[in-house]
Amino acid sequence: MNDEFSWGVATSAYQVEGAWDADGKGESIWDRFAHDGAISDTGDVACDHYHRLEEDLDLLVELGVNAYRFSIAWTRVIPDGTGADNPAGYDFYDRLVDGLLARGIEPVPTLYHWDLPQALEDRGGWESRETADAFAEYAERMASHFAGRVTRWLTLNEPWVMAFIGHLYGTFAPGKSSWDGALAASHHQLLGHGRAVRRMRGADPAARIGIALDCRQAVPASDSAVDAAAARHFDGFRNRWFFDPVFGKGYPMDMLEAYRSEGRIRPGLIHDGDLEEIAAPIDWLGLNFYTSLRIDEAHRELEYLEGDQASPPTPGHTEMGWLIDPQSFGVFLRRINDEWGPAEIVVTENGCSYGDGPDEDGRVRDDRRIAYLDAHIDALESARADGVPVTGYFVWSFLDNLEWSNGYGQRFGLVWVDHATGRRVPKDSFTWFRSRISE
Repeated sequence: MNDEFSWGVATSAYQVEGAWDADGKGESIWDRFAHDGAISDTGDVACDHYHRLEEDLDLLVELGVNAYRFSIAWTRVIPDGTGADNPAGYDFYDRLVDGLLARGIEPVPTLYHWDLPQALEDRGGWESRETADAFAEYAERMASHFAGRVTRWLTLNEPWVMAFIGHLYGTFAPGKSSWDGALAASHHQLLGHGRAVRRMRGADPAARIGIALDCRQAVPASDSAVDAAAARHFDGFRNRWFFDPVFGKGYPMDMLEAYRSEGRIRPGLIHDGDLEEIAAPIDWLGLNFYTSLRIDEAHRELEYLEGDQASPPTPGHTEMGWLIDPQSFGVFLRRINDEWGPAEIVVTENGCSYGDGPDEDGRVRDDRRIAYLDAHIDALESARADGVPVTGYFVWSFLDNLEWSNGYGQRFGLVWVDHATGRRVPKDSFTWFRSRISE
């Protein structure tokens, strides 16, 4: 294994930790959303990572990775989002970070993976500028607490998802549905990111800070000018709206004009100086890539949220209904390098859902996952050979976890989890990945 390249796996707090109200943890928007019956399952127990930490750390050693990406549950360390700390929450993450370091694995925490404190949501959530300030304060506390142990941080995970699936489509927490709310949530997340970057650097000058942006490579469904224009618009809605401001280009003018002409942006949302704050220089970019989309005029803004969820999947698609398209992965990596020019790119999520479980021999033969990951790593290595500064790759995910509104029915993990008992079974892809990264 090349020690200068990060080979890892990723998880998020709500999806794996469980212990949703243990030891002083506060309520998050996903706790409320699930308990209100908006989804079929809850993260109350999830993979019980909170109580099975040592077992999972040892599995990471067995896997052979040199980095582990996880998220900190804001409400576990600051139950109300602001105000008093919760020492028991810090203790859990201290044990996680110290356990990783003792095993020679780099901790790569994400500060926000969609689980906003409900107390902040009750005061307006991401539609309020107050939340951007609360996030920056939280980020500063974490950077100060973990200084000297955590070097590499991510501020936000996939702000598009929180903004649009949570505030426009309403199928993720907090379950809202308005264009102006979604655009407000997108702006305030980015503002919180920019403010967090500056405050974290003040707390720990050695911190290397990034943001994890997801993407959908938009391919016109035909050669027609209409579909080409639709794909360009979709790219603005799905990709450029976040990549451009983070890299100092401001919001794309074509999208601003479209949103303003349609009355979708609240007057006064963007204050003087906001774009400069959002563009606080980052040390690295996290990219989450799963699939591409063929875009026609009817889908210029509407994401195929969860595909057709075909089971068994249609040829060339995962069980999420997502097209398998490693070529577009390489295309987007090269585009990032050419268009936005980050100093460093880390693939912070890449993976696929297949429901293979233990056979009569207790073995999980997930050959389709192996083929998916192998093709995408090949595409990554081709981009690196062309000079794209990719310095890491994290599989989503380490464990079969709660897949948000899909509950436990979609399995992305390298480790199969029996959600009734918590039993872990490394899949064939686990063994394959260990071999691939040791080459």
